[in-house]
Amino acid sequence: MYPSGRLHLGHYRGVLQNWLKLQHEYECLFFVADWHALTRSYETPRELAKSTREMLIDWLAVGIQPGSATLFMQSRVPQLAELHLLLSMLTPLSWLKRSPGFKDHQLQLKEQDLLTYGMLGYPLLQSADILLYRAGLVSVGGGQDAHVEIARDVAKRFNHLYGREPDFEAMAELAIARMGRKLATLYRKLRQAYMEQGDNEALQTARALLEDQYNLSIADRERLLGYLEGAGRVLLPEPQVLREDTITVPGLDGERMSASAGNVIELRESPESISEKLMRMPTDPARCRRNDPGDPARCPVWQWHQVYSEGSVCEWAQEGCRSAAIGCVDCKRPLIDSVIEELSPVRERAREYEGDPDLLRAILSEGSERARDEAQQTMIEIHNALGMDF
Repeated sequence: MYPSGRLHLGHYRGVLQNWLKLQHEYECLFFVADWHALTRSYETPRELAKSTREMLIDWLAVGIQPGSATLFMQSRVPQLAELHLLLSMLTPLSWLKRSPGFKDHQLQLKEQDLLTYGMLGYPLLQSADILLYRAGLVSVGGGQDAHVEIARDVAKRFNHLYGREPDFEAMAELAIARMGRKLATLYRKLRQAYMEQGDNEALQTARALLEDQYNLSIADRERLLGYLEGAGRVLLPEPQVLREDTITVPGLDGERMSASAGNVIELRESPESISEKLMRMPTDPARCRRNDPGDPARCPVWQWHQVYSEGSVCEWAQEGCRSAAIGCVDCKRPLIDSVIEELSPVRERAREYEGDPDLLRAILSEGSERARDEAQQTMIEIHNALGMDF
């Protein structure tokens, strides 16, 4: 996530609620994307420190736990810069130019000089973020599949170029023998079923079989994954998309919630400020007077009810608006109560971290060390594959 400072309800409902669930289901890595932030904020790098601190407090306050996931700083893993450099040697320029992210940033940030290599190489740095840790799954929201697809293409190209080590077949056969007679026989049968008959079920079964072979080294497991499909060793696994349900909270003006638009409610905002902001929200312009009937479909407040209110409250708001039985102030009160109630524990937990900067530094330091250890294992394998281990 970009270190953008204090987070708001759009971040919470759209991203962080998924993270809260994923941290207990998978081995997760969540990082502060400070190098990514420099692609469009290279003129003001000193602001990143404060923004990182505020964002990390919000992560912890909503319940992201350093004991359940790895929380780290992107820039504290120097292996990322090396992998990004190596991948840039083999990635066609056309792949980067067609990236929807590059085009979108050019349109959204016209006032900034973003014709830099950093911005053009943004999707490749994103690919390195994924591939460095050999991520199997990448949690994405709507419209972000293209970024993972570039990472898959880069991994496929890398494996094709460098996965065919000398004596690959002989080394793969030795790895099979290490599985034991029974499992080795099963592996060969599954491989034959896929290679000769295109049996995808056999392929998936064989992959699952290899995942459970803890007596194999990482290198042997990757050789056998590639050997399954008649390819070389899988140095960089191709990541898959993990599509999560996301909830979009509109801004206070009915548009997309964004700090730059000033239409947000922050996660640590006071109850008084929340109440004031929601009370000032625009409503159906047709309701000029209290007894004018309205149309919920034209009212930003109704969009918030769809996110925060139960069915009975939504029905009450709809009927009351259309019949003018309730006023706009009446309609907003249940929303105010719901938002304040949701954010109350977040504000309480945040106090522990706001007054303890040493704890924040320790969490990032420990997480970054774990990330570096993972990254170093990948880079050792890559150096070997490229013949750079002399």
